[in-house]
Amino acid sequence: MQRIRRALAWLVAVVLLLVAVLMLFLALFDWNRARPLINEQVSTALQRPFAIEGDLRVVWKPEAGERGLSGWLPWPHFSAEQVRLGNPEWAQGDTFVSLDSARFRLAPLPLLWKTVSIPSIELGTALVDLQRLADGRANWSFDLGKDDEAEPRDEPAAWTLDIGTIAFARGHVQLDDRSSKTRLEAVVEPLGEPIPFADIVGKGAADRAAAQDYAFAWRTKGDFRGQPITGDGKVGGLLALHDASLPFPLQADLRIGATRIRVAGSLTDPQNLGALDLRLQLSGNSLSQLYPLTGVTLPDTPAYSTDGRLQADLRDADGAIFRYLDFNGRIGASDIHGDLTFVARQPRPKLSGQLTSNQLLFSDLAPLIGADSAADKRKRGEQDRQPANKVLPVAEFRTERWRTMDADVRFVGKRIVHSEQLPIRNLDTHVLLNDGMLSLEPLRFGMAGGTLDAQIRLNGALTPMQGQLRLSARELRLKQLFPTFAPMQTSLGALNGDASLSGSGNSVAALLGGANGELKMLINDGAVSRGLMEIAGLNVGNYLVGRLFGDEEVKINCAAADLGIKQGLMSTRLFVIDTENAVIKVDGSANFASERLDFTITPSTKGFRVFSLRSPLYVRGTFKEPAPGVQATPLVLRGAGLVAL
Repeated sequence: MQRIRRALAWLVAVVLLLVAVLMLFLALFDWNRARPLINEQVSTALQRPFAIEGDLRVVWKPEAGERGLSGWLPWPHFSAEQVRLGNPEWAQGDTFVSLDSARFRLAPLPLLWKTVSIPSIELGTALVDLQRLADGRANWSFDLGKDDEAEPRDEPAAWTLDIGTIAFARGHVQLDDRSSKTRLEAVVEPLGEPIPFADIVGKGAADRAAAQDYAFAWRTKGDFRGQPITGDGKVGGLLALHDASLPFPLQADLRIGATRIRVAGSLTDPQNLGALDLRLQLSGNSLSQLYPLTGVTLPDTPAYSTDGRLQADLRDADGAIFRYLDFNGRIGASDIHGDLTFVARQPRPKLSGQLTSNQLLFSDLAPLIGADSAADKRKRGEQDRQPANKVLPVAEFRTERWRTMDADVRFVGKRIVHSEQLPIRNLDTHVLLNDGMLSLEPLRFGMAGGTLDAQIRLNGALTPMQGQLRLSARELRLKQLFPTFAPMQTSLGALNGDASLSGSGNSVAALLGGANGELKMLINDGAVSRGLMEIAGLNVGNYLVGRLFGDEEVKINCAAADLGIKQGLMSTRLFVIDTENAVIKVDGSANFASERLDFTITPSTKGFRVFSLRSPLYVRGTFKEPAPGVQATPLVLRGAGLVAL
């Protein structure tokens, strides 16, 4: 028994001696002698040149704050000066990253369960040259020679790398991305005095995120996806890769072309791009200009600005989710509010949400159908291709963008102002976009005391685009439809109508130019001023009497129109206005392809009038410049009869 004890004592003594000798060797060893071997091994593993060109040191000392065995064991603290990682052979220049210094410490105990645990890394001044070719090759991507197919996916890796935080001093970054036509140069420098997170994002947001202070300022310039970019901002000094309780603060003010983007908030779980929580402010000349920057298809609009909260879950199984919540903004002179969600799913991303406007000007909606002015287009930086002699918009819909994403958005407009005299109320529409098929079902709003209800479908997946329209108008009051026309203000009638159209073409003009369908209108039990009716029939004598002795109302027994549309030519099948003292018939056509008018208006008096000069009228010319007039032959005959009497 005594021999066993003596043997164990010698064994322990030998082990302790070996550990002491090993620790003494590690403490006194000149690690610069290991630099060639380290450089060679790392270069082979990364398949590009790597070199520690300066001093390499390892200092062993206990880790402050650690308890138990981990606190008793000394930790190796590594430091390397002048570290350089080269570029692959195809890249321009020799250096990918160069560092003045790099320092980190290694936890020894986790090595027993094959974990390389590095609580923190401190980087000195860094120079980074990022390059990506048009074929997709990027110098920041590393091929470590792993065969994913040969290695079972359900087995864990042999070793695990666990990095806690990364601190950095200053840096200079260059980016040349030929695949997206982007060239940037950015500089990161210490602020000197840290700025509290709440001073930039506000106390409420600071309470939600509890992020660290801003420690560095940055600025950038260059070209982003073909547009000039300038910007600056602030970031934190400590990037916590695993500790989600310490969000990384971000602040940026970017100008990309005519678009300005301002954000302030935090990034959570940076190693996995876990989540964003930012205040986002956007402004620019048109929402459509965001498409090259974001890939989100938005319509042409006047100048806009929005301010809201952007939250992002970048690790969702169905794709990254971005939520723009409780935002308020303006588009032109119209207000806009709501919530939007963008999901970067496959095969197409999807935009969904609900928008509300308390007062929306019709002029701000005009770009959606190409009805905005040439001046408005130039203000947004667009070229106006509308011919001077055309009324119907010829600007083509960008249907290629419709196939890049889906949408499901409901819009409610409480009041839409076409003019102060003719407001549109309670607009309610549901916009659906699915694989190039755009539909507005329903498109419903109140106008002139009545309602308009429409269903619109545009199939942008076909070339040329195919479109369908169904429209129903109910109880539109005539006096409210023509609020500035004095003779109509005594009218009591209401207009009801239905329309259906279908056609193909990539613009409003092309769709209507070859459309097929019909239009029906009806006015029952109404009344209109005598002055208006006499003007329509050229009964000059009675019109003058009406103006001298007061305007009376004329009973409308019935007013009906039945118009057929074939290949863009709208022809009258029936168009009659029957009043108590006259019947007015309209015959003719309107050609949407050539935008020409050819109508004949024939009034017939129900009774004998001495001072009647009734004669057929015509309306010819173009949509842009209609040319009304009187058919001369019937008028001369009536004049001769009047002279004879």
